[in-house]
Amino acid sequence: MDVLRTDFLVIGSGIAGLRAAIELGNAGKVIVLTKDRPNESNTEWAQGGIAVALSDEDEVSLHLEDTLRAGDGLCNPEAVKILVEEGIRYISELIEWGTAFDREGTHLSFTREAAHSRSRVLHAKGDSTGSEIIRVLLKKASANPNIFFKPHCFCLDLVVKEGSVWGAYFLDEQDKRVKRVMAHSTILTSGGSGQVYSETTNPDLATGDGLAMAHRAGASLSDMEFFQFHPTALFLSGAPRFLLTEAIRGEGGYLRNIDCSRFMRQYHEMGELAPRDIVSRSIVAELKKTSSNFVYLDLTHLDANFIKNRFPRVYATCLNYNIDITVDMIPVHPAAHYLMGGIKTDLRGRTSMENLYAAGEVACTGVHGANRLASNSLLEGLVYGARLGLAAIADAHRSVPNEVATGASCWSSHTQELHRIKETKLAVQRLMWEKVGILRNGKDLKEALRHLLHLSSHLMANTPDRAECELRNLMTVGELIIVSAMAREESRGAHYRSDWPCRNEQKFKKHSVISKSNHVDFIDVVSSKSTAETQKTT
Repeated sequence: MDVLRTDFLVIGSGIAGLRAAIELGNAGKVIVLTKDRPNESNTEWAQGGIAVALSDEDEVSLHLEDTLRAGDGLCNPEAVKILVEEGIRYISELIEWGTAFDREGTHLSFTREAAHSRSRVLHAKGDSTGSEIIRVLLKKASANPNIFFKPHCFCLDLVVKEGSVWGAYFLDEQDKRVKRVMAHSTILTSGGSGQVYSETTNPDLATGDGLAMAHRAGASLSDMEFFQFHPTALFLSGAPRFLLTEAIRGEGGYLRNIDCSRFMRQYHEMGELAPRDIVSRSIVAELKKTSSNFVYLDLTHLDANFIKNRFPRVYATCLNYNIDITVDMIPVHPAAHYLMGGIKTDLRGRTSMENLYAAGEVACTGVHGANRLASNSLLEGLVYGARLGLAAIADAHRSVPNEVATGASCWSSHTQELHRIKETKLAVQRLMWEKVGILRNGKDLKEALRHLLHLSSHLMANTPDRAECELRNLMTVGELIIVSAMAREESRGAHYRSDWPCRNEQKFKKHSVISKSNHVDFIDVVSSKSTAETQKTT
């Protein structure tokens, strides 16, 4: 087996991975493994923008309050404080590096999104914020001779010895060989897992690989039951569930039912700008009430030129499906969008395993709580990616072992037929959407777990086939979500159980933590300082 050696291994090239790599490149050699092209990630598809309290009418304290309120009692206040305070510094840095956020004259242009009390969301090229940020970060990282990108490398598992992580095994899809990278520090910034659901805004590569690898290695994961469903994804037969950014409603877009009546005021006083979990459940209720499969997102009352300039990607995409959003209402339906939970970390990205770090959507810092505030995800990746880089540099003091004893280095060449893998994947995605989706109950969760375990029993072990490994990872993530959702017998944020519709502050105003045994514990929402002290590796 080919063995590569580096100081720092970064898995994933979204906003968190690139920002971490830029920091790490100042201290040693960095290898960045990317599943696809370096610029292909969830970040690339982020439309709405990045939230930061930089406008004259805004304050950091208001951003803090809005984030805590959206998190429904489960945000870590210290983590949020770091996010909103340090976010200003790192956004200013992005601007210095050449990020072209939209402006009105010489002033930055801000928009408002759901559950924000102020207009604080920066955007670029109307609705292409993520791709603009990735452009700048890639340019910055590529200019550093210490940073090496290896595209089309699918990570299989972490290299583990005596409870410490020393790199990863990966399939080099260019020569179809399994290889190993040994590193002082391994950084997981592999993004989300939206593909676990049949209805999702996430790209095909979002199969929860980092979550599953960390779980198999023995790392603790937290708040896996909290999956956010975006209220407005394009709902057309034969079309992908293209995200229709929340900024559309922030700029005055309406939601209408099949009878063309606005309905959100019946469910929440903020109407279309209510928190995402409430909007999604309201749409589901309206679909049931009107016996329909979709509602409409209506922009036709807004100025046509404004719409085209403000949302050029949305306009062009919908036009491909014969919908002119300046004159036609858009059929929409909720879709799985973002996992608030993930690999449990402290405030510096340290996990429960030595030498393993995580940031971005794959991590759970406590910033988002039970329900992410719109446009905080890019900010979290930026801030905590940088903080992780600084921590990994400070911690990198042990030499990498020459050899590791682990069974993960033995791979079978046998794989299942591709059509069977695809069939099983579709079955898993449908199961998760129908039984573990926007509305849940104990009976459905138990049935989903039983069915999922049955499906997973037919998978091959240690096969270096990307399709089958992705399926295995999706099943692992699905199981973690189900078990965590079964344990939380209440409704909070994005987790809504019809058999437990109320919150239980005394018992469940806590974070769930799940380990390799799949046993769920609940721990208090404590200050991140004490969390960092208990999780810090030495």
